[in-house]
Amino acid sequence: MEVKPVAGHTGAEITGVDLAKPLDDAAVADIRAALLRWKVVFFRGQHLDHQAHVDLARRFGTPVVLGRRGSASPTAFPEIETTADRLELGGRYGMDRAEWLDRRRHTLLRGWHCDHGARIDPPAATILRAETVPPYGGDTTWSNLAAAYAGLSVPLRNFLDGLRAEHRLGVGYRMRTGEDAYVRHLMEHQVASHHPLVRVHPESGERLLFVNGYYVEQILGLSRAESTPLLEMLLEQAVRPEYTVRFRWEPGDVAFWDNRATIHLAPGDTGQLDHPRIMHRVMLAGEIPVGVDGRPSEAVAGKGPGRW
Repeated sequence: MEVKPVAGHTGAEITGVDLAKPLDDAAVADIRAALLRWKVVFFRGQHLDHQAHVDLARRFGTPVVLGRRGSASPTAFPEIETTADRLELGGRYGMDRAEWLDRRRHTLLRGWHCDHGARIDPPAATILRAETVPPYGGDTTWSNLAAAYAGLSVPLRNFLDGLRAEHRLGVGYRMRTGEDAYVRHLMEHQVASHHPLVRVHPESGERLLFVNGYYVEQILGLSRAESTPLLEMLLEQAVRPEYTVRFRWEPGDVAFWDNRATIHLAPGDTGQLDHPRIMHRVMLAGEIPVGVDGRPSEAVAGKGPGRW
């Protein structure tokens, strides 16, 4: 096994391992160490089926079983969500794909997120594999939240260490005129948590700038006039190009990322391409975030820890 970094702060490619075969403890330890160091690791040309994907995930944690998935996900493997399901979401609420994305990603930074960040216990990690990808386009980008925090000035880090922010599902969504089925869904299925603005990684002890463009509502204790520009500045810091890595997918590739220490951006350049993009993901159950002061996050709305 060899670990080859692919960017200055974020991302490494691991070669010399067949993920379709059972991993011994030494291999698991080496992959985990690379993940903690580089935040996202890539494996090229793997040949995983659904069972092997789930078996791989179980070597690193407990796979999440979602309560609801779309029609593209395999019924026999409740741990796997097929990302083609995302294409169905707008239709559930009376919108085509273009309108759905426009209402949810109407600023340049809105698409950046960690998976299920509004939960009290966001997933610890995600393992995504490519089944079918377009011949061009469809790249995914990740950013390193530990590097983003370390890149701030000391006075600003000291200020942020004691703050918390509300993460809420549906933040920033621009509602339709008149009846809006998605707004009704949000009102009936609220998910929100108060997370530390600086999270301490439970394994590495690193401090992470725990912000994203998709879920963060407001910094608690600050006025809107104070919170909004500060959050915008912090998100711009979090996704500075030098902290990011961009991955070009090929069929069979696998990306394994630390969902606690990264945010990522799904591709936005495939809507006009007449090529399918079919990906499968398994998420690993996570813990409740803890801040620099040792205080855990607090649930505001939604299901409790471990309940999906």
